[in-house]
Amino acid sequence: MSKQLAAITFGEPMVMFRAEEFGELENVTSFSKAVAGAENNVATGLCRLGHPTGYVTKLGDDSLGRHILQVQQKEGIETSGVKMSSERPTGLLFKSRVQSGDPKVEYFRKNSASSTLGIADFDPDYFGLAGHLHVTGISAALSPSTLEFSRHAMDYMKALKRTVSFDPNLRPVLWSDQETMIRITNELAARTDWFMPGIGEARILTGLTSPEEIADFYLNQGVSLVAIKMGPSGAYFKSSGLEGYVPGFKVDEVIDTVGAGDAFAVGIISGLLEKLDVRSAVLRGNALGALAVMSPGDMDGLPRRSELESFLAKAIPVN
Repeated sequence: MSKQLAAITFGEPMVMFRAEEFGELENVTSFSKAVAGAENNVATGLCRLGHPTGYVTKLGDDSLGRHILQVQQKEGIETSGVKMSSERPTGLLFKSRVQSGDPKVEYFRKNSASSTLGIADFDPDYFGLAGHLHVTGISAALSPSTLEFSRHAMDYMKALKRTVSFDPNLRPVLWSDQETMIRITNELAARTDWFMPGIGEARILTGLTSPEEIADFYLNQGVSLVAIKMGPSGAYFKSSGLEGYVPGFKVDEVIDTVGAGDAFAVGIISGLLEKLDVRSAVLRGNALGALAVMSPGDMDGLPRRSELESFLAKAIPVN
């Protein structure tokens, strides 16, 4: 594979069984099948906007793993870095259907194939094809080997002078304790160029309250851009002499909040890869986040280029 990639990422994609009925999962009898996973969402979103993106992972050589691979290839994700394992299964999850807001999610990912990803699976030539690396804290939390892979990939891309983005995507249930989660997440954040936490996550990670203080905390460690998700009101950013609040967009109805942070990352990464100024890239991130919460699935709201332009042409910023 010699094709240049705009970006690359790695992680654990899972098959999601989404309830077709409202109510508790134990009472649901009908589910639809889709693909989920934070890094997979980002890769999909970048590809839909025209940025060729590679994905590195291990999947079980089972029907779920083959389904994920088919969906990734259909989305245009470059899958040369996907390995199939006959020894471990593919992870899956069940997600409830809600009238609005946050659904209930149950994960079945312990001992999955993706959790065995390690440095022995790192292909420097493949990563070297990409101009940008996106990482989440979920990958780092899966196992000691995936944490080692995360560190190695970030250091390798930084050594090549490629940009690295990091979304902490805090999942306390995946960590042994909160102290370890905070220490390792901040260690990885210091390796990044563009750091994109939610305000709640950032307060946990730093013990600080205001976005301005939080941004300074990470900028002082060498991060070049901190973009903090502030929920419906938008986002705050700070970078080398530039800072400000960027409004969100009016949402008619919040259907499902899962995947909104990944969509925000797609907006910022794609914007900066296209050489937009930082404020415009954050505004695009807010737009994609708004589109995400108005859609039922993790990836359903990720737009094609024409859909993004159409939304921005008529979207109403939140005052």
